Amino acid sequence: MKKGNNSPRKFESLTDFHRVFGQSQPLHPLISIIDVKNTKINPEESFTSFTVDFYKIAYKINITHDAKAKYGQGHYDFGEGGLIFSAPNQIFETPKNSGKSGCVLHFHPDFLLSYPLAKKIKQYGFFSYASNEALHLSDAEKETILSIFKIIDDELKSRIDDFSHDVIISQLELLLNYCNRFYKRQFITRKGVNNDLLFKMEEILDDYFSNKSLLSQGLPTVQYLSDRLKISPSYLSDMLRSFTGQNAQHHIHITLIEKAKEKLSTTENSISEIAYALGFAHPQSFSKLFKAKVGQSPVEFRVHFN
Repeated sequence: MKKGNNSPRKFESLTDFHRVFGQSQPLHPLISIIDVKNTKINPEESFTSFTVDFYKIAYKINITHDAKAKYGQGHYDFGEGGLIFSAPNQIFETPKNSGKSGCVLHFHPDFLLSYPLAKKIKQYGFFSYASNEALHLSDAEKETILSIFKIIDDELKSRIDDFSHDVIISQLELLLNYCNRFYKRQFITRKGVNNDLLFKMEEILDDYFSNKSLLSQGLPTVQYLSDRLKISPSYLSDMLRSFTGQNAQHHIHITLIEKAKEKLSTTENSISEIAYALGFAHPQSFSKLFKAKVGQSPVEFRVHFN
């Protein structure tokens, strides 16, 4: 690649990825595990960012034990290691010599074809989390995760046969299910952070619906909330679902309905005026949502309230 090219370097094959990052040729064209400590970019290559066509699950440890990772609005010790997930086509900065060690599992979507996991994998929201929303593991959890990594690595190194694909797929699904469980545990054990995020989110929504200049932009979105809270939309919804039983979109609707009830019961504004004031382009959309959430139309609610 020519120097000075700022476009992300795109890796479409594991073979190319291994070559550029100083790894031996992968034992399977669609799945591999590499040692982070031994990665060294080919000096003939020059790029500041890159994308891959694979899913990535990275277990990383900072061997200096003095690093802090940002998690939501706080910082937590990342020295004992954690998992970072990414889906195909996400952009990464070119790694530098950061003192990290660990291992990275890459697998191409085609490796999952003909297996139910090919569709199910889209249900794992953590593949859309930001890198500062890593899964921090306890010692016992770390042993569980690394044992699965080892089984997959052993299969690739010694037993590629008619059964190895099935075995690796089953291990991948087991790994993802454990990660799902451990993230739920993390949401619970970091309850203080979640309380803070929930409080800030409610403040943001209240300000949004009280600010006329913002209402002209339409209804708030999950992306708007996540941007303000500095966390990813998927992480926000999963955290809220674990903490309150409802996703971020539901919380937006709850705040909206409360504001609507207030206007219906304390003003004489028409339904259309209230709908426009709450950011709806069409009053019919407001009435439909209100009835779905309250069980009454806005007109029926106003009549019964009075």
